[in-house]
Amino acid sequence: MNAAKKTHYRKAFDSPYLSSADIVEPTVLTISRVTLELDKTKKTKDHFNTAYFEEKEIRPGEVLKPMILNATNSKTLKNLTNSPFIDDWKSIRVTVYVDPKVRFGGQMMEGLRISPNKPDKRQLTPDETETWENAKAAYKRYGSLEKVLAKVSITEEHRQQLIKECSDAVA
Repeated sequence: MNAAKKTHYRKAFDSPYLSSADIVEPTVLTISRVTLELDKTKKTKDHFNTAYFEEKEIRPGEVLKPMILNATNSKTLKNLTNSPFIDDWKSIRVTVYVDPKVRFGGQMMEGLRISPNKPDKRQLTPDETETWENAKAAYKRYGSLEKVLAKVSITEEHRQQLIKECSDAVA
């Protein structure tokens, strides 16, 4: 059985936050917002930088939880966005992965990391209704695919479909 279908032992310890038990391979996610909020586990009275994501599920049927941003991941986002302000850390695509050698409390353990490299553009398909409609609106607004392709990748087949759907709407 492959790792994506197996159950990690830490799943038994339900957490309100994304953890290394949830990420089975490097995963590209889109940050919708980052807030400074009180620890939801109620184990501490600490406040954490907490990232929320546009994607609702990490895998089909599995809700995507928010992610606590430790100092390392916060610095990575600062560098990716060229801003030290969490208010500016939105609408950015990141790759989240498990680092097996994170130091925590004097021990080495698995921990989540945000890659310092920007992920490739997302591959857009007509199945993503809201994003597809946004791409069509951008195409109509600018009269070309240039602005659309600056944000997403689209196969040649889907480019032709997008152009056809936009021209059908005008006719």
